[in-house]
Amino acid sequence: MLFLKYLDDLERDRATSAELTGKGYTPIIDKEYQWTVWAVPKLRRAQLSKDGTVTERVEVDHNALTGDDLLDFVNGKLFPYLKKFKLSAESADTIEYKIGEIFSELKNRLQSGYNLREVINLIDELRFRTHAEKHEMSHLYEDKIKNMGNAGRNGGEYYTPRPLITTIVKVVAPTIGDKIYDGACGSAGFLCEAFDYLKNSKSVAANGSVPGVPLVPGNGSGLSTKDWETLQKRTFFGKEKKSLAYIIGIMNMILHGVEAPNIIHTNTLAENLADIQEKDRYNVVLANPPFGGKERAEIKQNFPIQTSETASLFLQHFIKILKAGGKAGVVIKNTFLSNTDNASIALRKELLQNCNLHTVLDLPGGTFIGAGVKTVVLFFEKGKPTQKVWYYQLNPGRNLGKTNPLNEKDLAEFVELFEKRRNAAEGPVTPNSWNIDGRKVAELVDADLSVKNPNTPEAAPLRQPQEILENIKALDDESTEILNSISELI
Repeated sequence: MLFLKYLDDLERDRATSAELTGKGYTPIIDKEYQWTVWAVPKLRRAQLSKDGTVTERVEVDHNALTGDDLLDFVNGKLFPYLKKFKLSAESADTIEYKIGEIFSELKNRLQSGYNLREVINLIDELRFRTHAEKHEMSHLYEDKIKNMGNAGRNGGEYYTPRPLITTIVKVVAPTIGDKIYDGACGSAGFLCEAFDYLKNSKSVAANGSVPGVPLVPGNGSGLSTKDWETLQKRTFFGKEKKSLAYIIGIMNMILHGVEAPNIIHTNTLAENLADIQEKDRYNVVLANPPFGGKERAEIKQNFPIQTSETASLFLQHFIKILKAGGKAGVVIKNTFLSNTDNASIALRKELLQNCNLHTVLDLPGGTFIGAGVKTVVLFFEKGKPTQKVWYYQLNPGRNLGKTNPLNEKDLAEFVELFEKRRNAAEGPVTPNSWNIDGRKVAELVDADLSVKNPNTPEAAPLRQPQEILENIKALDDESTEILNSISELI
């Protein structure tokens, strides 16, 4: 329902823009199915004021559909009508096609037409006309996705904390003209954040470059028509296997301002790496692929390094699909850095030899709410072997969790230090950061990349069992002696 209200406001914006330029506008949605006709029809009544002038009063039509009549319309007419857009759209890169895809997957879960009427009335009070209103709406939508995860429901498995996504995008620093890809896009958080980042890169005053008028972050007013078309159609690409995540992702991007997201509903890992050609490659990869899952035996045959760990399969896919000189920021389970199985070792060596793994961000436990695993972010560029790997161990100084989540302030020092690392041979050394020689690691039998902070004081070595038993015996003898002395006094 939120999405349908957003579409209505989008249609009104388009109609207004067309009117201002003297052009005609043909609505996407036929009149019978427009929000203001079926959801919240309005009555316009003439009203005589005290001074004798006649004004128009707009009020809600209380005869609007409700109960079973409303349910019958939504389930029997509206959703089937919107579903047909997928077939009638001119091409897959239009908003009409995406509307059809969304409603091909969706079903109305509300079984009471009266409850649905209450929901519609509440949603109608929202506006999505200005940039600020649309920005607020997109954040509201993402909060709902996050809350699905906090409640243990499906949405959470697709949710990466927004402060972490923002930081990864800042470090990778895409530019307009880059093709940006997420092969496990979930709710499309990385693609949405990259879109906001690129809009911000050329923000200017809302009414042009006027001295004294503050910039409007993210409004995209500094973009040329060509830049805007590039962002809308030729910049963001994603793939998602699961139906719910696919729909959430498309809607999230549309609500952020990308009208026809290039997201495909498919299993990324079903693509044979040998079939990837230069035309299929991207400049930037931003991703948090699922870890711990299993794939069928025939899927593993698509990869030169065969393994059951889906995150390792995705990492091979990302390395292959990057252009030479392409940049990536990929979240992965920290055990990838030290696993001793043949596949993990081979993949680490490939990463070090064929890519410049310049930075590893070590994240604390609790970063991903409910995940129960520790993760790292790998930042690398394809085409040159690794020289120095700069590690940063994030230490927020508190336990992270549902009521105390990761925030951008926690990551501020990392972002600041990375700017010193960006064009340097190695990164700055602090109590939380250090460098290792990637060339030496690549030559090791196990290519171990474990996070081992050399600046942390070494823990006292563990005692041998025999020494512990002797200490216990000595303490027991001392206790016996003290008890005997007390007994003699009594």
